Amino acid sequence: MTTTKPTMIEFRDVHKYYGDYHALRGISATIRAGEFFSLLGPSGCGKTTLLRTIAGFEGIDTGVVLIDRKDMARVPANERPTNMVFQSYAIFPHMSVEENVGFGLRRDPRTKTEKQAAVEEALAMVGLKGFGKRAAHALSGGQRQRVALARALILKPKVLLLDEPLSALDKKMREHMQVELIKLQRQVGITFVLVTHDQEEALVMSDRIAVMFDGEIAQLADPETLYRRPNSKKVADFIGTMNFIPATVLGESGGRIEIEAKGLGRVELMAEQCPAGRGDAPMVGLRPETLTLLYPGQTSTERTVAGVIDEVIYFGDMTYYDVYLGGTDVEVRLSMRNVPGRLIMDVGTSVDVAWSPEALVLFR
Repeated sequence: MTTTKPTMIEFRDVHKYYGDYHALRGISATIRAGEFFSLLGPSGCGKTTLLRTIAGFEGIDTGVVLIDRKDMARVPANERPTNMVFQSYAIFPHMSVEENVGFGLRRDPRTKTEKQAAVEEALAMVGLKGFGKRAAHALSGGQRQRVALARALILKPKVLLLDEPLSALDKKMREHMQVELIKLQRQVGITFVLVTHDQEEALVMSDRIAVMFDGEIAQLADPETLYRRPNSKKVADFIGTMNFIPATVLGESGGRIEIEAKGLGRVELMAEQCPAGRGDAPMVGLRPETLTLLYPGQTSTERTVAGVIDEVIYFGDMTYYDVYLGGTDVEVRLSMRNVPGRLIMDVGTSVDVAWSPEALVLFR
């Protein structure tokens, strides 16, 4: 039996203005203790502002921010049980690695020996054991990021705030550090709150994600729910790739909705496939990997529809095909893994595409 973790951070109807600009619009949400939580959204959506209200770097105009059940209204940033890793890392180049990591302990009452032990423990935690004497300016980007993490963790905060900490890294190092951060969070067991505009990064790293637009949380859910059952077209369009197909609602009975999807035909959907309910101009969405291109001689137990390949995009491990469905103007993108022996189809080839009604999501 799983038990829900206690709440570490709570927002109650939080509003923030910059002059006439309404940056945060009634944010209400909870972040659990020991959770890897992400704030995801495009630039200017309010995610960094919300993170800074946790840290105490930004005040709020109305509402309440609680950390560990305590109202933070009159608690300054330096007295909050939080620490932050910034996008720039803010490493002091004239200091050694151990001096950077131990910087926050300069007013700590512990002895010099105890402080040194704490520094070594923090460096070992982030995989930099033996790097203490190295000059900070001689480190790689990934190593500087680890130093910033060690410096934040040495103070043993209840919450670690991460403001796009991987954005300065190249793609390969970024992917490596995503895994390292997941392992580190599990190791230390504290609450991590990550700000990112990278959908893949949020899906890979998070226990739950809050998708934000225009100062509001559009959907808060675990990664699989966000990806498989987004509650709006806007969320679906932002998270990964989604094909959108015009549809007509034909009827509703017993919690099921019957629709006619252009190019796909009549489909009966379960209530869980309609998270936003039905509207006046509905459409259905389905992900590229839920469509399968059938090769000559192949059959499928799923439904099939004829189509013509309009474009082929090769990505090494995957090939993406843009296909017009059944003589219509509806074009969908599907993905096929490039396993050994699987041919890459050409533009203009007539094909059959297999699909499952369970993969559809209805949007207003």
